[in-house]
Amino acid sequence: MGKKNWIEFDNQEKKPEETAKVDTFDKRLKINISKQKKGKKGKTITLIRGLGTEDEILLKELLKKIKVFCGTGGTLIDQNIQLQGDMVSKSIEFLRKEGFQNL
Repeated sequence: MGKKNWIEFDNQEKKPEETAKVDTFDKRLKINISKQKKGKKGKTITLIRGLGTEDEILLKELLKKIKVFCGTGGTLIDQNIQLQGDMVSKSIEFLRKEGFQNL
């Protein structure tokens, strides 16, 4: 049999430098979470502003986590997160679990 779909796993532990991620979110800043009904043919969106970072990679990772938690779609526009639907309470709950304080 060929090894067409064979995956080998490395059982060595990862180095601490690789697993330690620099968290550059300033979790003490005031985060504005609001519900809007502009655009998108009058459908409701949830807008999260003021996350306190310019790093697009961190914002995309946070966006992915919050979309999975809320079970909805979303996008990143100008360092602001837009979620589809009225997800204000779920996004507040998620951000509190992540350690953000001022919501």
